[in-house]
Amino acid sequence: MKNTLLADKYPIHVLELEKAETPRAHLDELLRALKAKAEADPGVAMIAIFDHFAHTTVQGGEIRSDILAAKNLIFCFGPRLPDPAMMAVRPRSIGIAELPDRFVISFLEAPMPEANRKMTEWVLGLRGAA
Repeated sequence: MKNTLLADKYPIHVLELEKAETPRAHLDELLRALKAKAEADPGVAMIAIFDHFAHTTVQGGEIRSDILAAKNLIFCFGPRLPDPAMMAVRPRSIGIAELPDRFVISFLEAPMPEANRKMTEWVLGLRGAA
């Protein structure tokens, strides 16, 4: 997993997962695996699955030509709300883009180390056995 700054200001974590590295052949299979992890965690509230590709297509927006599908799993850890400004960084989202030869899985770094640990574990768990 690579940690980088998107647009020189957003700390993100990105895993480029070759299709040969996972038994899951389609984006929706990866999404179901991540959703199962989130639903199994009693501290996580599932919110939605957002089809970013469909939304952008309907809007007549621009999509890079090799992106076949793109969806976000949206959920919230939120064990406390110490400051109203925390709303700016919630809820959490893990995005998956499917390209012909690989999946690009990414999420914004959370201000909560435990959330980052869990999301990293979930994403890295997409390698290997189904």
